[in-house]
Amino acid sequence: MIYQPVGVVAAFSAWNFPALLPARKIAAALAAGCSVILKPAGETPACAAAIVRACHDAGIVPGAVNMVTGNSSRIAEQLIRSPIVRKVSLTGSTPVGKQLLHLCADGVKKATMELGGHAPVLVFEDADVEAAAEACARAKFRNCGQVCASPSRFYVQGDAYEPFAKRFAEVANQLTIGRFDQSGADFGPLANSRGLAHTKRLVQDALERGAKLLAGGKQPSSLDRGYFFEPTVLGDVPDEATIMSEEPFAPIGPLSRFNDFGDAVTRANSTPFGLTGYVFSRNLRTATLVAEALEVGMVGVNEVSIASAEAPFGGIKESGMGREGGSLGIKDYLEAKFIKTRLT
Repeated sequence: MIYQPVGVVAAFSAWNFPALLPARKIAAALAAGCSVILKPAGETPACAAAIVRACHDAGIVPGAVNMVTGNSSRIAEQLIRSPIVRKVSLTGSTPVGKQLLHLCADGVKKATMELGGHAPVLVFEDADVEAAAEACARAKFRNCGQVCASPSRFYVQGDAYEPFAKRFAEVANQLTIGRFDQSGADFGPLANSRGLAHTKRLVQDALERGAKLLAGGKQPSSLDRGYFFEPTVLGDVPDEATIMSEEPFAPIGPLSRFNDFGDAVTRANSTPFGLTGYVFSRNLRTATLVAEALEVGMVGVNEVSIASAEAPFGGIKESGMGREGGSLGIKDYLEAKFIKTRLT
């Protein structure tokens, strides 16, 4: 049994982590012996260009690492339809992933898809509720909520709900909003006007359906330029609210209550997404059962920072297929070949 490079890789990266995502794809491709053509997000091509330049300056063989930027749909179709390209790697939204998979199907191309997420968080009464709320709030509002693996739906059990909601809102209110070059700022803007409009729509919809506003909820009056929106916490959000089923990618933390294990897991698994999930409990049996029951590719137990270079990153269901990172990550850039030899 041997493993051989799959061939030329077409890699598409998103804008929210403009250095990490291209680096993750380039590193795995080169380690497997594949050349790579990188198409970074149109919003953030400079980071990718700097990485490609660094590869060239380091002496990597000419033609092994390449980059193209421009019209995303035209470039994607040109690259994926080319018989030269044998693998596609995408970090992006679920709708874009579906489009690229259609193109891959025509040429039976190997594909790694790291797509959208809507991570459920289950907080049980036996958890360290204060610590859980602090960790969840800071993870939720990281990068203004624009993280696919971000905890984004919070289900809290019984008596743990009130102290969790109180601390979560306190953390949100303590964050300093500002530009990246402003001293003390730790919470910045959304990436574009589409994100801002989407955030406003989700908040309005939840409030109209009976959710309670616990923090934030509007654009800050002190920042009248840019796509800023306050870190927002919504309490007692009904399952019918759009934010409970649609990937938010926004600085909104929707909180809901649950009574028993079965109810929590059923609601957590109710969306088509399956990237990450989180559970907070001091009971190892409870934590293990939840981790196994969640329909996701990654689970954090009393932990919200689960992405690392040595661990496989990826999801299931409409959150994608394949893994990046860790020992599994390189396998998606290799083809397994079985060789049977008879000695004569």
